[in-house]
Amino acid sequence: VRQEARLIRSRPDVFALMGLLYFSRALTSCTCLMFLFLSSFVSCLTGSHSVVKQRMQMYNSPYRGVLDCIRCVWQQEGALAFYRSYTTQLTMNVPFQALHFMTYEYLQELLNPQRQYNPSSHMVSGALAGAIAAAATTPLDVCKTLLNTQDQSGRHITGLGHAFRTVYRLGGLPAYFKGVQARVIYQMPSTAISWSVYEFFKYVITKHQHEKRRIQRDAE
Repeated sequence: VRQEARLIRSRPDVFALMGLLYFSRALTSCTCLMFLFLSSFVSCLTGSHSVVKQRMQMYNSPYRGVLDCIRCVWQQEGALAFYRSYTTQLTMNVPFQALHFMTYEYLQELLNPQRQYNPSSHMVSGALAGAIAAAATTPLDVCKTLLNTQDQSGRHITGLGHAFRTVYRLGGLPAYFKGVQARVIYQMPSTAISWSVYEFFKYVITKHQHEKRRIQRDAE
């Protein structure tokens, strides 16, 4: 796998959602809806990176780098090729983020009911939340990969419904979960680290704010 493909696989949607979570200070139903809408919006802006990443990760990929991949896709297939799987990406991101955040909050209620800074509980909850969300949305990820990596030869696959039918025709129900182990193994450390870093900085910032207020009260 080319290093460039790994570098462009950032998660701005997750970072944006965590930022919103910090400023909201409470995971209400309204906040959950805000998470989903923000995730959808960021997916629209960053959907093209999946096309480049997955084409560079293919076996015997013909591309020499990120810029070469972008140039070739643009010249041969046009700009719309970068958003061929956008509806699938959007359909996958909404349930993924919903499961991800709800599972994390549920596990925190079990492992850390006092909601204190506890690195081990944050890491375990984050890893399990990512694993469950990744496993549940693997069929959509398979369809997204099929849409993003198809070439110009042969019959063209268009849309989520067409991709679902094609996957089933080629491999039946088991085909929808091909690569689920790799997807879960990737997501577990990713979400564990993300939540651990988020909770650490939230703890540091909150502690600093409390100390600042205490100093102001003492000065008065």
